[in-house]
Amino acid sequence: MKRPSSLREYHWLVAPEIPDDSSLWTADDAVHPVLRRILHNRGLTQPGQIQAFLANHYLPSRDPYLLADMDRAVERIGRALRDNETIVVYGDFDADGVTSTVLLTEALRDMVDDRRLIVPYIPDRVDEGYGLNMEALTSLRQKGASLVISVDCGIRSPVEAAHARAMGLDMIITDHHSLGYELPPATAIINPKRPDSQYPERMLAGVGIAFKLAQALRQAFPDRVTADESDYLDLVAIGTVADLAPLVGENRKLVAEGLAVLNEVRRPGIAALMNVSGLQPGHMTAESIGFALGPRINAAGRLAHAYDAARLLIAPDSGSAQDQARLLDELNRKRQSLTRQLSALAEQMVDPDAPIIIAGSPEFKSGIVGLVASRLAEKSYRPAIVMERGEEESRGSCRSIPEFHITRALDEVADLLVRHGGHAQAAGFTIRNEHVPEFIERLTVIAAERLAGQDLRPSISVDATMPLSDIDWALQATLEQLEPTGTMNPQPYLLSRGVEVVSHRPVGSDGSHLQLQVIDPRRNGGGRYAGAIGRPAQAFPAIAFRQGEWAGSMPRYIDMIYRVSVNQWQGNSTLQLVVEDIRPAQQEESVAT
Repeated sequence: MKRPSSLREYHWLVAPEIPDDSSLWTADDAVHPVLRRILHNRGLTQPGQIQAFLANHYLPSRDPYLLADMDRAVERIGRALRDNETIVVYGDFDADGVTSTVLLTEALRDMVDDRRLIVPYIPDRVDEGYGLNMEALTSLRQKGASLVISVDCGIRSPVEAAHARAMGLDMIITDHHSLGYELPPATAIINPKRPDSQYPERMLAGVGIAFKLAQALRQAFPDRVTADESDYLDLVAIGTVADLAPLVGENRKLVAEGLAVLNEVRRPGIAALMNVSGLQPGHMTAESIGFALGPRINAAGRLAHAYDAARLLIAPDSGSAQDQARLLDELNRKRQSLTRQLSALAEQMVDPDAPIIIAGSPEFKSGIVGLVASRLAEKSYRPAIVMERGEEESRGSCRSIPEFHITRALDEVADLLVRHGGHAQAAGFTIRNEHVPEFIERLTVIAAERLAGQDLRPSISVDATMPLSDIDWALQATLEQLEPTGTMNPQPYLLSRGVEVVSHRPVGSDGSHLQLQVIDPRRNGGGRYAGAIGRPAQAFPAIAFRQGEWAGSMPRYIDMIYRVSVNQWQGNSTLQLVVEDIRPAQQEESVAT
């Protein structure tokens, strides 16, 4: 039987076996052979590298003063604290921005007698847009602010920073986004991507940088501190994971420590959010943040105001926290519905074979365009841009693929843009409507040139090939040593060949998912492995999301790529396979090099 034509075809990149002469095989350690194989194929080829990776959680924290301008920032903030100045923490409306704002606001309020001197400010997504804006800065100055500290924004706002300086408003910019051609005029600019930064980690999230600033302040003014530093780590974990920051190096350490705090449930708001999300204390993982907490926090900034999420995180008691959590859960459900509707609309407007997918409409909501762009990019495996068309300006959100650096592409058409910024695979911009046709034309040419001759198929990297019968709780415990997993440290994908499907059925409200029971036929001596010898085969439950089309043409024997997960239900834990891709058995694949 053939693959359903409606399903995307993946390029399988199967990692090679470890060479027989590898020092990993003779290393005197207790690392499971499968884990060694996975880490070897991720570039950790020496025993010392593996031990460093596994001990990452226990390494000492990096010195925050290695970040360029940290000393200048601490000096200016110290003066503001001493002189009782009004300090504004100016954030962003996504989960990274909200957690950054709450973290630094809490850290500064811990150092003052009058908490009202520390003012959080998050712009409205619709009325103000992303980043610093002149009207907000002017208003803050008129209300008595003398120092603004940006978190998760500001690095591409030189004009706005100059406006603040002209008013006598000092700026400290902390941001992790890519630098523009011109740095803003500010008292201090803390960004690990600065070329003169001595900090060994370049990929901290915005909340990670806010935490490093809080660390530096706590070191400089210990007599002002009453809170425990670990109280901020749950915020660091949420913001880092939700922003898809790489979970390697210090990010991985911070998220691991933050997950420990999350599982202690110190904040009433976190407890309430876990409750509406169906999560249990003690079982929180990075995946729990990515698929449950993060989307609900983001939903506030997408469809209402990010202050709703901030209020949840600082809620003093369970009563107020429950109300806020229910609001965020309701907004998230609305967000899911709108995403489905607007994605369907966008798909009707675009050419899926174009080098870059661009859609624009007044019907698109600014809080949803990024999600729609993600779906278009995922479905077409092309960079995608979705714009909300306003009366005079459009706001766009971009999602890209590894082969195309979207922010650099926007830099090449910056003369057409009001503002822009982002990362390699995600960015945003504002453009005047009269420039949109030229913008589309030039960006299409850029994408066509960059992507010419490339095999534009998504790939799945397989960490190890192994018999299905080797899956057990001992292996699961071994794989958990990779946690927390996420961007650049993904959950391992395994490949098992010749798996027998003993049952399958479509599931989900629209039948778009597939539920299976699979066995290793070599273990039961039946079927085409009638000569096999071994214990009776264990049947594994499996779920294949968005692969319900297989229901009418499922082969009896398949090759499948999957990851192992633990399904918690009514106090019971079972192993479940989450299937990423299926092929009829005995198809060839590429070997990763």
